[in-house]
Amino acid sequence: MGALSKLLGRISSRSPWLYRINAGSCNGCDVELATTAFIPRYDVERLGCQYCASPRHADIVLITGPLTVRVKDKVLRLYQEIPDPKATVAVGICPISGGFFRGSYAVCGPLDNFIPVDVNVVGCPPRPQAIIEGIAKAIEIWRERL
Repeated sequence: MGALSKLLGRISSRSPWLYRINAGSCNGCDVELATTAFIPRYDVERLGCQYCASPRHADIVLITGPLTVRVKDKVLRLYQEIPDPKATVAVGICPISGGFFRGSYAVCGPLDNFIPVDVNVVGCPPRPQAIIEGIAKAIEIWRERL
């Protein structure tokens, strides 16, 4: 039955849903993510994506901010709620290395020490074009895993 469901998953094409997790960011990356959602020039829907409100409906997770001590358990719990197959995009330099907050007592460390990251979108904050490109790469990865 596993092979049949895998085959049906590859045959049926559906649009991936995006879910955003703020892991303690300064909101610079979140503002740029809003740009990709609401401004027609950078509209993520042209890639066939939509943002969703529940992690249980998500296919691709976008994570912003350094992973802080305060929200680490919540972020890990939310990540576990996202069904497989899923792709993870680290948006901005903070989830990649801690960025400006690296070495702080409040930061756990790079996100990939706790969660597998598929795509890194660098910048502080990253440009909307870079975010769109990162989401496009994540869609390819997600479709390969179906």
